[in-house]
Amino acid sequence: MAGRIRSVAIPRSPSSAPGPALPSGLAAAVRGVSRSFGSRTVLDGLDLDIATGEFVALIGRSGSGKSTLLRALARLDQGVTGSVEVGGPVAVAFQEPRLVPWKRVLANVSLGLRGASPAAVALHALEEVGLADLAAAWPLTLSGGEAQRASLARALVRSPSLLLLDEPFSSLDALTRISMHRLVLSLWARHRPAVLLVTHDVDEALALADRVLVLGDGRIAHSVPVNLPRPRDRDHAELTALRLRLLTELGVPAEEAG
Repeated sequence: MAGRIRSVAIPRSPSSAPGPALPSGLAAAVRGVSRSFGSRTVLDGLDLDIATGEFVALIGRSGSGKSTLLRALARLDQGVTGSVEVGGPVAVAFQEPRLVPWKRVLANVSLGLRGASPAAVALHALEEVGLADLAAAWPLTLSGGEAQRASLARALVRSPSLLLLDEPFSSLDALTRISMHRLVLSLWARHRPAVLLVTHDVDEALALADRVLVLGDGRIAHSVPVNLPRPRDRDHAELTALRLRLLTELGVPAEEAG
């Protein structure tokens, strides 16, 4: 099936030996990953484990390398060095839905699929995201939320063990974002992929993730588990404390964090 990435190893140099096999219980393992753009180092020997079925959110200041790390996990950046091991299929939903405008919604979701009935598989994914009635629609007729649902359906048809979400809700209005949060959590609970969500929104990270990571100086500078059951009350005392802690790690002054 198209879009599959298994045990992806990015060597430090052409002569480097491949990394070790992915340990049991991990969906992805990142070791010593670095990426520079000219004289600017964005990732600097970064290490990260993502457990099977874990929902991880990654936050950090603009330009800190969040999307660069996501692209490394998706093997979309050939300038990355280090080792990236992924234990199964990978799918990505980007900030922009990236639907092909001259193909209808169903054809966008089934694009690149192989098998006996790709259209049936794609239609089932559209049903899961509530877009079955729009299977024959053109992408330009969709609302922002509908387009992101189609993007999620396109990711789902690849049955990913690792789902990478690159700020997919940032351009949506507040009510649509809440609806998309509920949808992503329901899809995650049903299919149980590991998820890495890149976001600038601390509250979004705390609402969705099992663990929130702060990226700083090219490495994982801070890791916070979120153990509250979902759905989560934004005003819960524990979330309030975690929010303040994360904003402090991001360099937001206490008076602004409050």
